[in-house]
Amino acid sequence: MSGERYPLLWIGQVAVVTLPTEIDVTNADTVREDLLSAVNQGAVLLVADMSKTTFCDSAGVSALVRTFRRATASSSGLRLVVSTPAVQRVLSITGVDRLLDIFPSVAASMAGPYGLSGQAIQPGGPQAESATAKADTDGGGTN
Repeated sequence: MSGERYPLLWIGQVAVVTLPTEIDVTNADTVREDLLSAVNQGAVLLVADMSKTTFCDSAGVSALVRTFRRATASSSGLRLVVSTPAVQRVLSITGVDRLLDIFPSVAASMAGPYGLSGQAIQPGGPQAESATAKADTDGGGTN
């Protein structure tokens, strides 16, 4: 790994990585490495900004799922920003839209509770507790 190749913006403990127009077998490993780099740097929430992404193949989907698993193991949250119908369709067909939270914009992705701890960027009150309960029941973790 030779550092990030895609733009990375830190907002507090939230890392926003802007992903490329196309994610396929030629760059999926780089995408995964850059996303994991942000997790390794201590991001409480990782936002994968795919708002400009118009194509994502199975290698790209695999990179997102692998990043999600690693982020979860590190007690980080992962959210996707998707605005193109083609990418939304791929995520729906593969079931990734049921695994990950998908938002229409970066601002929307940061508006509520995040991470497995239920911490919130803005005071979340009951929302933060319900996010923790959702993470406990959705993740299929060990209970």
